[in-house]
Amino acid sequence: MNEPKKRAVVLLSGGMDSCVCAALAVRDYNAAALHISYGQRTEDRERQSFLAICQRLNIQEKLIVRNEALRAIGGSALTDENIAVPESHPIGHYIPVTYVPFRNAHFLSVAVSWAEVLGAEKVFIGAVEQDSSGYPDCRPAYYDAFNRVIKAGTKEGTIEIVTPLIRLRKVEIVRLGLELGAPFDLTWSCYSRQDQACGVCDSCVLRLRAFAAAGARDPIPYAEKESLNL
Repeated sequence: MNEPKKRAVVLLSGGMDSCVCAALAVRDYNAAALHISYGQRTEDRERQSFLAICQRLNIQEKLIVRNEALRAIGGSALTDENIAVPESHPIGHYIPVTYVPFRNAHFLSVAVSWAEVLGAEKVFIGAVEQDSSGYPDCRPAYYDAFNRVIKAGTKEGTIEIVTPLIRLRKVEIVRLGLELGAPFDLTWSCYSRQDQACGVCDSCVLRLRAFAAAGARDPIPYAEKESLNL
């Protein structure tokens, strides 16, 4: 008889990267999915994607948490209506205004707490360093440091954050997702709109370029694709 799969928690925003990460977690673990709303512009649409992805991947155990602190703190175009979401910019030159200050620490703290309760040994997060917007909380060193905090600050000290996509380029993530059967049609990556993806923010442009490079069609609706002449 096959041994039962070990438990894991996967942070699932509803975006492309987190969807592929969830597909990996489901393949190898008995995965529970965590979604955190934090007052971001597209929170309703992201939550819809989260629920749909869980259903498609047959993730039974789900937790939706609302974080009030990040919107109250502000300082990001994603959480402050007075800061406009910019069109795509050259990656690596500066940290864009879509960076939510220290956001992933909030997310990981909730995920690790839930992992302790569930008896899960892994926390999956779809952080990407290579073709990303340049956020400081998506660097490998950040997760190495956080794992040291978990070891020191949890009951057993055995929970580990895993970042299977962190060194992949976006096109590689698309190819991996297609191989895994990740439900890209249910995902949402746009920073600013909930009806159709804008097609011009960093997240949309990186996603569109990745699908184009992979020779695949992005299955979600876009209002504009002018930045790529698609």
